This record gives sequence, structure tokens and C-alpha cells, in this order.
Amino acid sequence: MPVVRSSEAVTHEIHGARFVSYATPLTGSRELCAWRGEIPPGTKAPAHTVNREEIFHLLVGELLMTLDGHTERISAGDTVIVSPGATLAVENPTAHTAISWVTTSVGLEARLADGTRITPPWAN
Repeated sequence: MPVVRSSEAVTHEIHGARFVSYATPLTGSRELCAWRGEIPPGTKAPAHTVNREEIFHLLVGELLMTLDGHTERISAGDTVIVSPGATLAVENPTAHTAISWVTTSVGLEARLADGTRITPPWAN
């Protein structure tokens, strides 16, 4: 039985946020990836377009999520479904770190507005 202990999870930091990956091909998952995101106060991640569906569930805090130009304030317990091809931006305007859980399929890539392609190591 594949078990990924919290002490074995791999941490990555990008755009001011921390991603702690648990389910990836490196840990035995063949189709799905899952990670915890930690978004510190004042973080404003750049808009990016994703090539895979993402399920973004907010565990703690509040965030401003902009999806294809429409901004919503989400709170702990809310889930945002991000479709492939959608453009997403995340901002934490609060004084507290927000914590999320994200699930997607293996092979996620994101493209920034300037065309830069990002292949997140926690999703591949």
C-alpha cells in the first residue's frame, strides 16, 4: 500500500507560495497529482492558463480567485473547479496564510501571459 508520510512530502516554492506535493508519479500515483498549497498574506500569483482540470479546495483562510476575468472571494470550505484552458489568478489580500488542497491529472502545465510555460514538479 503506497503511503506518503508528511515527512516525505516534497516542498517547492514559486511566486511567493509553497506547494507540498503528496501524490505524484514519483510517489506511485499514475493518473492524479495532489498537493497542499500555502499562500502567505499579500501573495498575488500571476495569471496563468492551465492545460488540465484542477480542483482547488480551500481548507483555511480566504482568497481572491480570478477565473477567466471573473473574481470571487472564496472562504474555507469552498471549492473552485478550473477547466482546462481557463486562466486563473490567486491573491491572498488577508493578514493570514491560506491553505488549499489541489488535485489535478498528471501532466499539468501552466502558461503565463508572456508565453512562459511552467511545468510544476509537484504535478508531474
